[in-house]
Amino acid sequence: MKTNHKTISWLVAAVLLLALGIVLAFMAFRQIEDAATVQRETHKVLSSAGNLMSALSDAETSQRGYLLTGDASFLQPYLAVRDSIKGQLQELHRLTQLGDAQKHLDSMTPLVDAKLAHLAQAIALRRGNRTAEALALVRSTKGQQLMQDIRDEMDHFIRLEENALALREAELQASMRHLFIVIVSASLFALLFALAFVWLLYRNTQQQLKNLLLHETRQLLAGQEAVNKQLQQNNLTLQLSEEKLAVTLNSIGDAVIATDADARVTLLNPLAEQLTGWTQQQASGRPIAEIFNIINKETRLPATIPVMDTLEHGTIQGLANHTVLIAADGSECDIADSCAPIRDNEGHVAGAVLVFRNVSGEYAVQQALRDSAAQIQTILNTVVDGIITLHARGGMIETINPAAEKMFGYTAAELSGQNFSLLIPELNQDQRNGSLEYYSASDEARASGLGREVSGQRKDGSHFPLEIAVSEMSLGGQRYFTGILRDITTRKQAEEALLKAGALQNAIFNSANFSSIATDAKGVIQIFNVGAERMLGYKAADVMNK
Repeated sequence: MKTNHKTISWLVAAVLLLALGIVLAFMAFRQIEDAATVQRETHKVLSSAGNLMSALSDAETSQRGYLLTGDASFLQPYLAVRDSIKGQLQELHRLTQLGDAQKHLDSMTPLVDAKLAHLAQAIALRRGNRTAEALALVRSTKGQQLMQDIRDEMDHFIRLEENALALREAELQASMRHLFIVIVSASLFALLFALAFVWLLYRNTQQQLKNLLLHETRQLLAGQEAVNKQLQQNNLTLQLSEEKLAVTLNSIGDAVIATDADARVTLLNPLAEQLTGWTQQQASGRPIAEIFNIINKETRLPATIPVMDTLEHGTIQGLANHTVLIAADGSECDIADSCAPIRDNEGHVAGAVLVFRNVSGEYAVQQALRDSAAQIQTILNTVVDGIITLHARGGMIETINPAAEKMFGYTAAELSGQNFSLLIPELNQDQRNGSLEYYSASDEARASGLGREVSGQRKDGSHFPLEIAVSEMSLGGQRYFTGILRDITTRKQAEEALLKAGALQNAIFNSANFSSIATDAKGVIQIFNVGAERMLGYKAADVMNK
């Protein structure tokens, strides 16, 4: 307990010392940061002062260029300086923190105003075509004297700022030395405290190890007793698990055969006994190849037993398709199986377990489905009507038969995934006609083999009349439409020819000079031409169907 108190005391002292070092370092960092900020401001002041003097020189050069050439473009620098010089002086006033330096700026302000006025006077004379007077004004010493006075004031200003900069640089160096001393001192003290703490920790650890050894010895004795009880419980649990496993193997719907590492049978469940024709007692200890006799259904050659590969590679193996199991009595059945390794506690392969089932019934159903699909496909490929299957959502084409390919001039690959409106453009015309349900054939139309008439568009862009009947189906929980399309171009041409012939017949019949009246078997008037109207005085509309 005393050792723990000492350790805690040393830790508290180390934390306090570390906190003190951090505070001192923080203060030193603040001083360095402040000094660096002041340095940056001073450099900015010096740069602004240099820019101001450069601007005045540019203005003077600009004025002289204008006086010599009369070209107003030379005045651009002068005008820029004239408009900005006061702002630059105010910025210098704001940036400088030295009272003496600000006095020089105050003295410089009227000198700058006088210099600008002197420049403006010469420019005004030149604009008034008084060039000689303007040049005489430039040759006078007034302008030079004003510029020299400005330079003198600026030199004093810059000197004060540079002196202040040197002083701040010295302060920065001193602050950095103080920071270095603080860091080195704190590091040394931290190292000493760390060494002392490690020594105390070592002593404390040694004592704890002695106490722990005694405690562990007692715990081991108690633990051994608990382990013995646990072993008894595990043995009981293992017996129960084996009984449950036996019940499971006897009741599952798959046949199970287990082997040892030498591929000799160790276990058969009842269904495996039934399919192989061997009992557990008969098969135990025999090679798996003798019990599990399999051949290829098509070639009738012996098939590879997956147990061998599983034992060799330690991986799960599957059985090839079309495998037939021959039982001990010679009966056969189609099977599907898989084989997995049995591993011991160290991960070594100790045997294999083979699980298989009779799939003869499943194969028969699959073959029937394949036969049915082949029959349907044959019908689709031979009918003269185009048949297209598409998704109900989006109207994307799923399948197309050869008749539809020939009808529209596309291949099935070109139309797969395309919108049905590519073939029936009116699907995009309005919301009502764009729905495929609108084209679903009515019960009467479906009974007579008729659908709705639409206009189809071939790959070459030509249009032709179609008759479409749409029905809905559901596959895998998704809605599909099947459209049966019939090209009625020939029928339409025949109807058009009949209409023209009928119109010609009516024209001849109505222009004849004889009367013609015809009735049906019940005496109801069906024909009453113009000649009959003139002869009898009745209109055809009044007597028809009477």
